[in-house]
Amino acid sequence: MSAVAEQVERLAAARPSAAPRFTAAPGGTFVSRGPLGEQLVTAGLIERAQLDTALSRQSESKQRLGETLLELGFVSEEQLLPFVEGQLGVSAVRLREGLLDPQAVRLLPRQFAERLGVIALFKVRNELVVATDEPLDLDKIDRIEVATGLTVRPVFAFKAAIERITRRAYDEDFRVDAVTADLDDSAVELRADVDVDVASVHQLVEGSPVINLVNYLVLQAVRKGASDIHIEPGRKSATVRYRVDGQLVEVLRPRRDIYPTIVSRIKVMGKMDIAEHRLPQDGRCQVVADGKEVDLRISTLPTVLGEKVVMRVLDKGRLTFDLGALGMPGEVLTVVKELLRKPHGLMLVTGPTGSGKTTTLYSALELIKSVHRNIVTVEDPVEYQIELINQVQVESGRGMGFAGALRSILRQDPDVIMVGEIRDPETAQVAVQAALTGHLVLSTLHTNDSCGAVMRLMDMGVESYKLAAALVGVLAQRLVRTICPHCRTTYYASSEYLEALHFKGDQRRSWSKGEGCRECFDTGFQGRKGIYEVLPAESEVRRLIARDSPIDVLRQWQLDNGHMTLLHGGLRLAEAEETSLEEVARVAFFE
Repeated sequence: MSAVAEQVERLAAARPSAAPRFTAAPGGTFVSRGPLGEQLVTAGLIERAQLDTALSRQSESKQRLGETLLELGFVSEEQLLPFVEGQLGVSAVRLREGLLDPQAVRLLPRQFAERLGVIALFKVRNELVVATDEPLDLDKIDRIEVATGLTVRPVFAFKAAIERITRRAYDEDFRVDAVTADLDDSAVELRADVDVDVASVHQLVEGSPVINLVNYLVLQAVRKGASDIHIEPGRKSATVRYRVDGQLVEVLRPRRDIYPTIVSRIKVMGKMDIAEHRLPQDGRCQVVADGKEVDLRISTLPTVLGEKVVMRVLDKGRLTFDLGALGMPGEVLTVVKELLRKPHGLMLVTGPTGSGKTTTLYSALELIKSVHRNIVTVEDPVEYQIELINQVQVESGRGMGFAGALRSILRQDPDVIMVGEIRDPETAQVAVQAALTGHLVLSTLHTNDSCGAVMRLMDMGVESYKLAAALVGVLAQRLVRTICPHCRTTYYASSEYLEALHFKGDQRRSWSKGEGCRECFDTGFQGRKGIYEVLPAESEVRRLIARDSPIDVLRQWQLDNGHMTLLHGGLRLAEAEETSLEEVARVAFFE
């Protein structure tokens, strides 16, 4: 039985009975039964003046007092419902779409339900749970039982809530939103140390499935191993896509009319300004999904159709800071460890966005950190927090960029400095100067391969003789997708294709690839693995750099001295049938 079914079954078990003599008030105190307004005043939920205003409005509108108090905004449904339960002796519910079974809703024809002011919630065996604002009206219950042939269990809901949800419950696409109905409320939990008024979130999306929908998106992203959640506005509907193994796949199309509320919910989670729609914003929060601690880094961007939201999912449970576990080959790992043992100098990790450079740097820090070393990082943003390491967040808006933060760090007596990225000539000059003055500096660059990093720094204005003295090595990397084990198949590649990839082995051998299945979103791949090439700054390499040698000369030295290139690393994985030749060509073939 689903979580919602169990919840409704508990509600159904509460048969109308004699009202209790005492009502529980917030805080655990009890007040004797009496007029609803007096109970709320005694419980401290409303002021006497507010009660007088509500009673005056009630005499004009002929509404019930509870409906009037809600309309005036003096109390919320969550505050009011326990008192209504105490008065009626019937379970009371706050209606939301996740509580409704679309099939049960249609057991009552729309006109019949609207005429009686009721909505069917759920069918448990031969009992139909029905929400009404008159749960003690036996005539109404009898009419529903005659129409359905089922035993009716009434629960109380406010009239306005019933009317509001009825307008949606009979729509043809109502089943789409019911995808979140079985989501356990505790499956995704906002961390308590994040200062967010959760009650205000519920009020913001009252009567809608938005909270469950956002929870569902985060939970599925964690389960599917997605690195990012893209939520985009459209003309007819919104679109939700996950980035899985570096590729975007569409997973859901929420209704366009609830899209602004989805954005507002996410903004509240990330402590962002929900009233600001014209400027980009950034936020972050921590959640617990399926018992795992997950960091969400949130970014909003205004578009002509509304705000686009991207949530970076940082699942600590899937993270490893072990260079060997990242798939680095033994010969490359040996060279990298030798570079990290240098007392000072500049070590670079290169690759495009999303190639795992930051993870590699964190892994390197884990390898060399100790209580005897002062390690300081400057990052934008700080993605993961590591023990024994002082991590500094770049604040460009406050005038503290990479270069400024790096200068301040040099006055903190550091042994090792990690610069998240060298983006400009100023940062490059400061990083090289720090490496020349006795610090081990780790950083990243965006270049195609390891030799390209040397040319990139020279283009930024770093003198060749300084770079030759400072550089200890460059590691280039890419992430290739690995073949899905559920749809693996074999095939033969043409000799022309293998020659184009510079493959030197047996050209008659078979290769593996994925055909595409439900488990891998029809991509043929599941998971990723790193391929690496390293350029150690040995004496000959330093001489080549100091002479301003062309990049082709550096690449030839790399090949002549037996260092694996990115393409060779990719072909090795393809030979081991861990990835496909097409994936290697996509990621590592630059000619």
